[in-house]
Amino acid sequence: MSNIKLFESKQIRTVWNEFDQKWYFSVQDVVLLLTDSTDVKDYIKKMKKRDAELNSNWGTICPLLEMIAADGKKRKVQAANAQGLLRIIQSIPSSKAEPFKLWLAKVGSDRLEEIENPELATLRTRELYKAKGYQDDWIEKRMRGISIREELTEEWNTRGVIEQLEYAILTAEISKATFGLTPSEYKKIKGLKSQNLRDHMTDLELIFSMLGEASTAAIVKTRNPKGFVPNRAVAKQGGTIAGDARKALELKIGEKIVSKDNYLPESKRKGLKK
Repeated sequence: MSNIKLFESKQIRTVWNEFDQKWYFSVQDVVLLLTDSTDVKDYIKKMKKRDAELNSNWGTICPLLEMIAADGKKRKVQAANAQGLLRIIQSIPSSKAEPFKLWLAKVGSDRLEEIENPELATLRTRELYKAKGYQDDWIEKRMRGISIREELTEEWNTRGVIEQLEYAILTAEISKATFGLTPSEYKKIKGLKSQNLRDHMTDLELIFSMLGEASTAAIVKTRNPKGFVPNRAVAKQGGTIAGDARKALELKIGEKIVSKDNYLPESKRKGLKK
């Protein structure tokens, strides 16, 4: 995100969208940077004419969001999240856009390799965490948590939970019963926005997160709830098992499991403190 927000020493206007929890970027700012057009609005108009598919989905890809204009006032501008922005860049015939296109091709190639050989995805994930400075024992817990999460979502899927919103609600139920917080509330405590919450959990937070989801998966397998509503009740039950264990440990050690600790870079931590 930082590379997109600021590249070639020029600022791209951005805004955090609370609705879908994603960063959005000013389309005009990006197109202007990649094309050096003297009339960016006209360039976008012609680009849409060249690309019929992009034009037909323009309203969905580029909603109007408020950003600070040159005069310091908030105005609604066409904005796109990272996925939408990369789709737009594909339609820009400019040498400056080529690095993005090459990166997209590399990501697509890697993904196809991972589909053919799923072990590659696991290996690359481990390497990524190591490159970010995580300890081996933390990585092992994180990878185990990913495996438990995948097992749980597969159980949900076979029992009629298919909508993304339903997955989010069930996950929030487990989290609230386990930690007393929804994921969005938890991220605020840790000072996170678009970052993955579990990538910023301590060892004990990861362990109790795994316990909540593993308990839910075990109950789902034995009781076989069908549909969203029965699975929501089971999610609360599974999370409560982990929540009770957390409270018991907190009584023994005299401190809370939920922590403000995170793995943000030092520059971002200083910003949060300020």
